[in-house]
Amino acid sequence: MLRTGHAMTRLSAAARLAALVCAIAAPSSIAALADGARASVMHGLALYGGPALPKDFDHFPYANPDAPKGGTLRLGQRGGFDSLNPFNARFGDAPQLMIGNVLESLMARSQDEPYTLYPLIAKSVEMDDARKQVIFHIDPRARFSDKTPITAADVLFSFELLKAKGRPNHRAVFALVKSAVALDDHTVRFDLTGVTDREAPLVLAAMPILSKATTNVARFDELDMTIPVGSGPYVIVEAKAGARLVLRRDPDYWARDIPSQRGLYNFDEIDVDYYRDGAALFEAFKAGLLDYREETSAARWSTGYDFPSVRNGAVVKEILRPGRPTGMEGFVFNLRKAIFRDVRLREAIAMMYDFEWINANFYGGLYVRTESYFGDSDYASTGRPANASERAFLSKFPGVVRDDILEGSWRPVQHDGSGRDRIVAKRAQELLAQAGYRVVDGRLQKNGVPVVFEIMSRDRDEERLALNFASSLRRIGIEANPRTYDEVQYHRRRQRFEYDMMIGQWLPAAVPGQEQLNRWTTASLDREDSVNLAGAASPALDAAVDHLIASATKQDSVWAARALDRILLSGFYFVPLQHANAIWCAHGAALRHPARTPLFPMFPFGFTLESWWKQGPAAH
Repeated sequence: MLRTGHAMTRLSAAARLAALVCAIAAPSSIAALADGARASVMHGLALYGGPALPKDFDHFPYANPDAPKGGTLRLGQRGGFDSLNPFNARFGDAPQLMIGNVLESLMARSQDEPYTLYPLIAKSVEMDDARKQVIFHIDPRARFSDKTPITAADVLFSFELLKAKGRPNHRAVFALVKSAVALDDHTVRFDLTGVTDREAPLVLAAMPILSKATTNVARFDELDMTIPVGSGPYVIVEAKAGARLVLRRDPDYWARDIPSQRGLYNFDEIDVDYYRDGAALFEAFKAGLLDYREETSAARWSTGYDFPSVRNGAVVKEILRPGRPTGMEGFVFNLRKAIFRDVRLREAIAMMYDFEWINANFYGGLYVRTESYFGDSDYASTGRPANASERAFLSKFPGVVRDDILEGSWRPVQHDGSGRDRIVAKRAQELLAQAGYRVVDGRLQKNGVPVVFEIMSRDRDEERLALNFASSLRRIGIEANPRTYDEVQYHRRRQRFEYDMMIGQWLPAAVPGQEQLNRWTTASLDREDSVNLAGAASPALDAAVDHLIASATKQDSVWAARALDRILLSGFYFVPLQHANAIWCAHGAALRHPARTPLFPMFPFGFTLESWWKQGPAAH
């Protein structure tokens, strides 16, 4: 019997992995669940409730099982990559397109449900009602691209490796697992006794499976351009660091007829070229070098698409409305810097962001103001008074949440649209005076120290926004200095938290959960692989995230997320910016997609193209 867990905790990660290689599997007659727990065999795992699709579903609702296969999809992305290991968060940048296309997980997540996974490498799953133990049954047809079978040994190898050297979400959840056992060559049991995280079985189900025979353990946490052996529908045929990645469909892909994959991954080849900045990327699209673009600039969407291929119909503009929640994007204060420790200063600075003028003059009025960290979802607190559960929880942390935010009446300050709203500026100055700040010779200061900081940006769009914001701040004596860095410098400084203020973004989660650990907790404060850009850390934040992750019901998760939202809003860690309530995309006329748009699309390139296809002679 292959086993990992507490009995091996004194060994190094390398030793544990070596032990797995030498272990001998026990007979399959071993009892499936320990401690006499009763399990149900399921065709899917949902965070709350059960899967929406029946056991005999034929394909996902947003996939076209009759979509033709063929053609080449040409994509572009800003930046670059220097590694082909997407699980190493500490060193290098890897193409995220590899996940799902080249490397597969035990189960496949539906993009049409908040958080549900269906069979892929695992053909079925067993779990008891308490979620203390989960068993995955591996499909005997599952193969890596080198034609070797996927076995329980590969699953345990992947588990151990990612627990030791993987991304923070893998390490955090996998460390909670009491033991992992191979019951036979195609069955793996994970013991989650004592784990209060309801999401843990789903994180295990979403675990990418790596080939034990070909993965280089010694170099796993280094920069590595070795092409990995995966089990997905594509194999990498060309990888030029920082410049180009080419995926080619595996003609012998083992899962092409599995319901969760039917009608997806329709292109014969996917070519990805990398560009230094957003301007070069857009020019490449205009020149016909790319097939698809998701537009993130309202100004460009309004005025930048009047070029020949749009006028003659070779390029189609399209607005897609998936109904997904919105995340948070804004100027983030780095609280690791002493200058930003006073919440009243942060609030006054936030008041000076003139969304009304910016939206009208920069973006043609196409954006709406962001008001919540979980906007456009049940988890947003804005406009909703706290319920009894929230109030009881928040009462443990007096003064952490403002009264207007507790009652759901708070909104970002609204300007008059003139670009020089004197009333708002006066309110900001009064708040600063209450906090002990004074304007001396035109410069805001406290105890003789002027309020001066840098706003880090990475492109012209961010720079333009930062320059406007800096101009507004000068009206109340604050000196903010925008500075644009190249892509390499920007990412290095971001990773090391070497900035005063920057524009930060968190993509929305359909169901907030594990990802919040890496954003707002004390444990993530000084870890370079975290996305705690604000340096946010407090007992209230830690407790709110813990309650959210441990929520046993959807109702509990809603109030816990709203409590977290209220704590974050009251802390003014961000100056909320704006967002679009639709996906703006432009693409070649030959690209087609199903009539139904998934509710919660994944984000390899903003909007996933795995359900799309190319119409024409090249398709078959």
